[in-house]
Amino acid sequence: MTLFEHEMLREIYEQPQALERTIGLYLKDGALRPEVGELLSDWPDPSGEILIAASGSSRHSGLYGEILLEDLCGLAVDVEYASEYSLRGVSDLRRPSVLVLSQSGETSDTLAALEHARLQHHKTLAITNSAFSTMAGEADLSMPLAAGREKAIPATKSFTCQLAVLYLLALYEGKRLARIDEGTLGNRIAELRALPGELEAQLDVWRAQVAALAAKFRSAATFLYLGRGIHYAIAREGALKLKESSYVHAEGYPVGELKHGPNALVSDRVPLLVLATVDRDLPASVLRYEKTLQLLAEMKTQEARVIVLANAGDAGVAALAGDCVFVPPASEYLLPLLEVVPLQLFAYGMALEHGVDVDRPRNLSKAVVER
Repeated sequence: MTLFEHEMLREIYEQPQALERTIGLYLKDGALRPEVGELLSDWPDPSGEILIAASGSSRHSGLYGEILLEDLCGLAVDVEYASEYSLRGVSDLRRPSVLVLSQSGETSDTLAALEHARLQHHKTLAITNSAFSTMAGEADLSMPLAAGREKAIPATKSFTCQLAVLYLLALYEGKRLARIDEGTLGNRIAELRALPGELEAQLDVWRAQVAALAAKFRSAATFLYLGRGIHYAIAREGALKLKESSYVHAEGYPVGELKHGPNALVSDRVPLLVLATVDRDLPASVLRYEKTLQLLAEMKTQEARVIVLANAGDAGVAALAGDCVFVPPASEYLLPLLEVVPLQLFAYGMALEHGVDVDRPRNLSKAVVER
């Protein structure tokens, strides 16, 4: 039996099982559960617009969901900070369906956003870690996670389970709208079902590798996390994990924005962490990857300190970066579930290097809810 020094590390290692349980809520015999599809058919507004309201890590899940639902389903999606959405003070002339995301289902800002949406008669859907939470009860529909209890304040397994449920929501919507054919749907489901096993096989490898990186980069004052497209959401989440877990400052940016100001910060004490994975079967992903390689080449000339997340065996990236962490190959929209885990482990390692109580970082709290 593995002994864990902290709840955060335990919960990182519980992610394969948490994902298995969560996926099982929405799939049966390798197919989407028809009863779930029937329930979800009443949620989308005919306008095809969705507004996602969330806070913290859940908002980063929302950024992932935005691109997912737009790319796979052709929907128009906006993501709002829950704390801002409920205080706009004006009526929304649109009629979007509103999706609220919260690990606990008790987040006060997000509950206020849900109430605001209900007052405007928007259809609402809640994705939370408890089918019995306030949010799940007040929304028109609920898609619970099965992450289990999460004791550490930094969200880990609840975050990856949110990504999985958003992916499943996109599959249900894509099928309903005839945007995903049966063959493609079957392939996407099979890849999702295989992901927990792939993740479990990498945990010990990543833990050892990023522990060494944390020791190497412990003196950094600030990190700039960079990602393109759907990976920008994971760059944001990685930066947040580092801040709340280790008290080391970090910010997440789109890769292309580095040269529009933030590059002035890059120095020996301000390294970069770049997401440079690619789905070779998706032309847009290949284009984003090639643009990211161009930036890595420029950063090498600039002698920047860089950590890169890349596909296993990517010699092109390895030639441009001093430190690489490799993830198994996956499709563009499932790569984020693999990418975020080494970033969680890196935040954990940096917390140990700085002597932080990673389960209870100062000035933060969370509602702890059992499924």
